Amino acid sequence: MAVAAKGEEMTPEHEEEVIIVGAGQSGLAAAACLSVRGVASCLVLERDDCVASLWRHRAYDRLRLHLPKRHCALPRAPHAAAAPDYIPRDDFAAYLDAYASRFGVRTRLRREVRSARHDAARARWLVDAVDLATGKAERYAARHLVAAAGENDERVVPEVPGMDTFPGKVVHSADYRSAGAFKGRSVLVVGCGNSGFEIAYDLAAGGAAAVSIAVRGEVHLVSREVWSVGMALQRYLPTWAVDKVVLLMCAVVFGGDTARYGLRRPAVGPFAMKMTTPAYPVFDVGTFAKIRSGEIRVVPAGIKSVRGGDVEFADGRRHAFDAIVFATGYRSTTKQWLKSDDGLIGDDGMAGRSYPNHWKGENGLYCAGMVRRGIYGSGEDAELIADDISKQMKRRSSEPVHNGHISNGSP
Repeated sequence: MAVAAKGEEMTPEHEEEVIIVGAGQSGLAAAACLSVRGVASCLVLERDDCVASLWRHRAYDRLRLHLPKRHCALPRAPHAAAAPDYIPRDDFAAYLDAYASRFGVRTRLRREVRSARHDAARARWLVDAVDLATGKAERYAARHLVAAAGENDERVVPEVPGMDTFPGKVVHSADYRSAGAFKGRSVLVVGCGNSGFEIAYDLAAGGAAAVSIAVRGEVHLVSREVWSVGMALQRYLPTWAVDKVVLLMCAVVFGGDTARYGLRRPAVGPFAMKMTTPAYPVFDVGTFAKIRSGEIRVVPAGIKSVRGGDVEFADGRRHAFDAIVFATGYRSTTKQWLKSDDGLIGDDGMAGRSYPNHWKGENGLYCAGMVRRGIYGSGEDAELIADDISKQMKRRSSEPVHNGHISNGSP
């Protein structure tokens, strides 16, 4: 029996065949793939007030998908021929809405999952959640549990000594929408991932007086076109050869070594890096031209401390700023609520096993979109998970039943 926390009212247990945690692209894809296989008893629990909340609540206005639309469609739902090749944020959110509707995805919104554990005696996953609208505690029971909350769950903001003395505007990239609130200001962007580079460009193009970007580590800067060529070459060449071609093309596109502008490349190539580490290449949307022209200043160091409006960097430089945008990413919180030690989820909350053996755990536990393979990977995981669950259900339904029990003793 579920136990409600103090002040929380408990509702009766709700049983489903499958519970999915997370109504982003991965959770929706898994639910849709189950639906087409005839698995109707599937419910998606989502903490936010809508599906695809990342795209609606935590993405800046100018965001577009970094890959062509043919690589960014979920199973059984290609993008319209008339859609732009690089889908804008709002269009992709609408696509996910239509996807959920088309496949009849059942959701319960504003449900925060607090715990999920396997009850061996019942052969069920017991999922404890809270309805954030009412404060009531809920329990769900299911044979199968799919963790699909993704990597963009909890904001990461570094602790910087003296940050509380900074008098200007400080935001995480999750709250940044456009340059309007920063016109005429000197802005520091902290973080050299895709969000950091795009926000720096948006600020420079949108009227900020001065823009700097703190680049603490190494970065593979690529163009969308070069990356698309590399993806095509992967079908014919080994990864090391693809990386050589891609880096040669980047040298042509960016006019030589980007290290001259404070953007040092890693020793490992961009495709090898993507396959073996959590790091992504950075897709240039016009940022590099503004770096080269001096409109965006690269500070090749992390922040050491803040004193009032002055920021000291690890290399000893000091600069004054009016505002700071932390484009420092997110972390997964799956490990906080999932009570399982089968190794499916690692200490960082992402898949604990390498592709392609990452998606299935023990006792009916799965993860979708947790191995950093983008939208295409979400769809691939969804098909594998749905196929496995539907086969198990068919196998159970074909087993003989005696005295109300399946003959092998399974519930």
